[in-house]
Amino acid sequence: MILGANRDERLGRAWDQPAPWWPDRPGVVGGRDRGAGGTWMAANAAGVVATVLNRPGSLGPAPGKRSRGELPLLALEHATAEAAAAGIAALPAADWRPFNMVLADRHRAFFLRGIGTGRPEALPLPEGVSMVTALDPNDLSSPRTARHLPRFRAAAPPDPIRGDWADWEALLADDGFGAASGPAEALCVPPTDGFGTVCSSLLALDRDGARLWRFAPGAPNKVPFAALP
Repeated sequence: MILGANRDERLGRAWDQPAPWWPDRPGVVGGRDRGAGGTWMAANAAGVVATVLNRPGSLGPAPGKRSRGELPLLALEHATAEAAAAGIAALPAADWRPFNMVLADRHRAFFLRGIGTGRPEALPLPEGVSMVTALDPNDLSSPRTARHLPRFRAAAPPDPIRGDWADWEALLADDGFGAASGPAEALCVPPTDGFGTVCSSLLALDRDGARLWRFAPGAPNKVPFAALP
């Protein structure tokens, strides 16, 4: 399993790069939001990776709602992606603003959609390359997906054993966009009205669940990737 992810966020929102920030959750490593204490992407010692994204029109906190950054931490209480997906799908979606999640291990990957009512819906992701934005997986109505999903599918996949991540690193660093779609099409979002891409990750799990995480602690068109300890 290989996952590439840019984090787009308000530029003034303080955060820390991935590390074991949660003493009450041994084995969990992830980036930390300093304000709410949660994470946008983390992994556990069992080889499960959990990520969370906003859905359209739901940027930022809201009164009476729990922080979406706690959702990956809740997912990582489980030892498999399948169990994590079932655990999140049993929660009341109304507790959080709308969210998307991707949960994966070396065997399976799942997309979860929380729309603020009922229970989150968990769907298996198909084999091959999928792309998730604020919309559903592989939704070509997203200018970003329409532009970049074919490029990821055509690119040479990362080869962690050889240390070759070149094609995906270049794609994650792509800050180009067309006049019609604007910055919403860019994969590496340039700073716009105090918002943009603030960091990037490339994460691989081998057949034994061992984790290799490469991280760029800034926009990847300006800051290089390096392996985390």
